[in-house]
Amino acid sequence: MHRPIDDPENGAGHGPEPLPPPGRSLPARPQPHPAPGEHPGHWTGVPAAPAGPWAGAGEAPDPCRVDPRVLGALLARHGWRRRGGAAGRYSRWTPPGPATGGRGTSLLVPENRGFPDSDDLIGEALTALAHSADPSAREVLTGLAVPSDEIRWWRDVPPGPAGAVPWPVQEQLRAAARGMLLAGALAVRDRAGYHGARHKRQAQTALESVVVGAAPGGRGLTAFLPVDPGRAVAVRLHHALHAAREAVDYRRATGGMEAFDSAVRAGVSRELTEALVALVRGTEGAGITLEWSPAAGTPAGCAARPEPVEFSPGDLPALREAGARYLHDEPSVPVRITGTVVRMRRSGPRGEGTVRLRVLAGAEVGHVRATLDEEAYRTAGHAHLVGLPIRVSGRLESRGGFRRLTDATGVVPVQVDEAERDRLMKAAHDPGEGEGFFDEGSDPEAG
Repeated sequence: MHRPIDDPENGAGHGPEPLPPPGRSLPARPQPHPAPGEHPGHWTGVPAAPAGPWAGAGEAPDPCRVDPRVLGALLARHGWRRRGGAAGRYSRWTPPGPATGGRGTSLLVPENRGFPDSDDLIGEALTALAHSADPSAREVLTGLAVPSDEIRWWRDVPPGPAGAVPWPVQEQLRAAARGMLLAGALAVRDRAGYHGARHKRQAQTALESVVVGAAPGGRGLTAFLPVDPGRAVAVRLHHALHAAREAVDYRRATGGMEAFDSAVRAGVSRELTEALVALVRGTEGAGITLEWSPAAGTPAGCAARPEPVEFSPGDLPALREAGARYLHDEPSVPVRITGTVVRMRRSGPRGEGTVRLRVLAGAEVGHVRATLDEEAYRTAGHAHLVGLPIRVSGRLESRGGFRRLTDATGVVPVQVDEAERDRLMKAAHDPGEGEGFFDEGSDPEAG
C-alpha cells in the first residue's frame, strides 16, 4: 500500500511515495491474482497519480515504447548486475545483493531493437520486475514510467532495533529532503540568500509531481523528479550543493565567508543551509547523489555523472554561520502591493493601526502585515466594508520572512468590476478569514 511520506506507518524500503506539499497519496495499480507459489504482496506497478506527469503511470509500460538502453542504464544504476548473455544480442541481469543460487529474478534485456524478439524480451523483463520483491525493481519501473532525475540522500546513523533506523530519525531525513527540494525550487524562481515567504506557493506547486521511495533500513531516501517539469529544480540543486560544499571547504580552510556570498548565484540560501544542517545533525556523515534521467540525457552545463556531495558534523558550524549571515544580510525590497484587507487591529478608537492583507499582486507572498496611520487605517477599513482591495507602497522587510510591510504610504482603494468585487467580498467574509477581523486580543500575523 502506498502512503504519504509523512505517514508514520510508512515502512522503509517500500518504494515510491508522494512527497508533501501535494498532500495526496498516489494509489497503487490493482494487483493481478498471484501465480502459484508467487508472493501475493509483490508490487505490480508504478503508483499512479490522477493528474500530472504520473497520470497513467500505474499501468504496465508498453514494451514497444521502452528503450532497451534506458532499461539497462536503470538496472545498472539501481544495483542490478550484468552476468553475461549472448554477445551483441542480449544481456542477463540479476538483482542486487548476494547470489541466490539461480532461484532469484533473472532478466534478459536486448542490446537494441534490431532483433525480432526484442519486444518479447522487454515484455518478459518488465513482467519479472513487476513481480519482483526487490525494492530496486520498483525504482527501475518508476524511472521507466516517467523520465525522471533521481536525487538520493543518505545518513550514517546508529541502527535501532533489528538494524532499522528509529522513526524519529527517519522523519529527520524526510524533513531535510523536503527542505532541500523546496530550497532548489525557490532558487529556480529567484537567487537570494534568504527567501522567507517569497515564491513559496509557486515553489511548492513545482514539487507536486515529485514521488519518493525509502531505502531499506530507513537510512536513505530517493526522490524522482519528472524531467518535465522538475529538471530545473534538479539542475539548480546540482549547482547549489556543489557550491555549498566548496564554500564550506573555503570557510574551514581560510576562516572567510566570501565564498558563501558568491554561492548565492549558484542557488545557495539560508533555506538550503538549514536543510543541510537538518540532514547532517545527529549523524556521523551524510550525502546527496544526483543522477540524470537516461531517457532525457545530461542537461547542459552539468557533469554526466555528478560526484556525490558529502557533509560531516565538522561542517555544521560553517553551515549555521552561513544561514545566520544570509538571514541578516538579505535587504528589504521596495514593493507596491495590491491586496484585500483580512484583519484590522489597533489599541483604541483612534490613532494608527495594523492591517493584514491578502496579497493579490505586487509581491510573491501570500499575506503581509502593515502599520498604517489613522487616515490610511480608516481608508483600509472603508475599502474592506465595500469589498474593494487597496494599493499600498512600502518596503517588504526580510525580518519575519518578508511578511511585514514597513514605511507604508499611498493607501488608496482599487476599483474593480462588480463580479470581482462580489468574489472579493465573499472571500473577505469567509469564516476562515473573517473570524476575529477586529479582534484586538490576537496577533494579526497569526493564521
